[in-house]
Amino acid sequence: MLHIKRRFLPLLFILLCNTRPYLSQAQQTTDEVVTVDAKAASTPFPHFWEEMFGSGRAILTLREAYREDLRAVKKVADFKYVRFHAILHDEVGVYNEDEHGNPVYNFAYVDSIYDGLLKNGVRPIVEISFMPKKLAFNPDALHPFWYKQNVSPPKSMERWDALIQHFAQHLVDRYGIEEVSQWYFEVWNEPNIDFWNGIPRQESYFDLYDHTARALKGVSPRLRVGGPATAAAQWVPEFLQHTAESNVPVDFVSTHGYADDTVKNMFGTNEDIAMDDRVGRAVAKVRGEIDHSAMPRLPLFWTEWNVPGMMEARDTIYVGPALANTVRECDRHVDMMSFWTFSDVFEEGGPTTGPFRGDFGLRAFDGINKPSYYAFGLLHQLGDQRLANPSNNVLVTRIANGGIAIAAWNLVDPDQHGTDREMELHILGVAPNATVKLQRVDRDHGNVLPQWAAMGKPKNPTPVQADQLNRETALPFPEQTALRNGVLHVKFSQNALVLIQIDGANH
Repeated sequence: MLHIKRRFLPLLFILLCNTRPYLSQAQQTTDEVVTVDAKAASTPFPHFWEEMFGSGRAILTLREAYREDLRAVKKVADFKYVRFHAILHDEVGVYNEDEHGNPVYNFAYVDSIYDGLLKNGVRPIVEISFMPKKLAFNPDALHPFWYKQNVSPPKSMERWDALIQHFAQHLVDRYGIEEVSQWYFEVWNEPNIDFWNGIPRQESYFDLYDHTARALKGVSPRLRVGGPATAAAQWVPEFLQHTAESNVPVDFVSTHGYADDTVKNMFGTNEDIAMDDRVGRAVAKVRGEIDHSAMPRLPLFWTEWNVPGMMEARDTIYVGPALANTVRECDRHVDMMSFWTFSDVFEEGGPTTGPFRGDFGLRAFDGINKPSYYAFGLLHQLGDQRLANPSNNVLVTRIANGGIAIAAWNLVDPDQHGTDREMELHILGVAPNATVKLQRVDRDHGNVLPQWAAMGKPKNPTPVQADQLNRETALPFPEQTALRNGVLHVKFSQNALVLIQIDGANH
């Protein structure tokens, strides 16, 4: 018998090996299997990532190119608020002093700025910054940005109070309290770094916040004010403790964090945290700090964030999956996030030297749509109810008629080498042959860089060239297909973002 067993072992091995061809091709190549139940319990999924966008500084809003970009982004994201720096910069002309040293206020440009926003369907997050030169303790405390904003504390807190009171009262008089009470007033920008040179930094900022918040509330208790608007998610516990102990008004907490902020700056540790996870981790950290404060119900506004800036990644298709992954991680921890920025009409480093320099916006200079523009458009189509899913590569939401919308992606960092992938989706709770629509942003869809290269990489594209680039990269109508016995196979190139809409009406 032993001899017979040995003779049949090779045959048995051959039979076992030859079972692999009987597996389906999909089973052999699928990298991830995801199961979705369209009838599962859901949680609210407000579109917190597209409620607000950042932009450069106040005076830029008067440019037609800025307003064209605003209108274009609103078409795909329908954002409600925009935040920008420097409403009190001398180029806006708000504060001056006469020959006797008496304050002189002028809100003509302020009116043009806010009129333009409201006309285009967005409201301001009023970042109260920077210091008018005539009001500065140090008139020479200029930041190195191209527009040289003054980062000094005021020379007189009484005059600062009066400026804020006149500013707020003017807004209420012009637009009405019912309108202005829907705005938000954020005190300063990133006072924990070189945007504020009060000494000591934290204590002097808290003093500025106290005076500003009380001056605003003195005009109307319905005006909403918050801070500390810090870089790298810092100062939040200290800010909340200070405002609670000093009985200072605060209606929301705001702070910033970018995917390429260092772990040391953002968390105070030496942990190994991937860049793609840093914003989500930081948002959860700050939400926990608020929850454990004396004011645990305060909303959290993340008023600046973006993906890493390495290798000009912000111009590439990488933004789409990085955005989707951040949304996945930040859900239920934050009330609004402000992607910095919606437009490359932006001058922190000076006038533009051409498109596709890795700048922050969704639209390059000259109104050219980047892949991030189309990625926001895909995520806008997600539903407002989220279905839990253990995969790190999907967001599953419920839409009208009982169907579902799924964002799925293949995230590969710009400095890493990944592979194309395939996902097998098992969809429960809909008809096994339900209609499916797919749209994608990937290397072949919504990706302007190859077309720009084919055009010769013009440094200053003409309007005709810009229109051509937008036509060539516009997303086509959704691809139509159907489930096969409740299963869908989707292939992803590296850094592809795919929107999958599955009809539930015929179940």
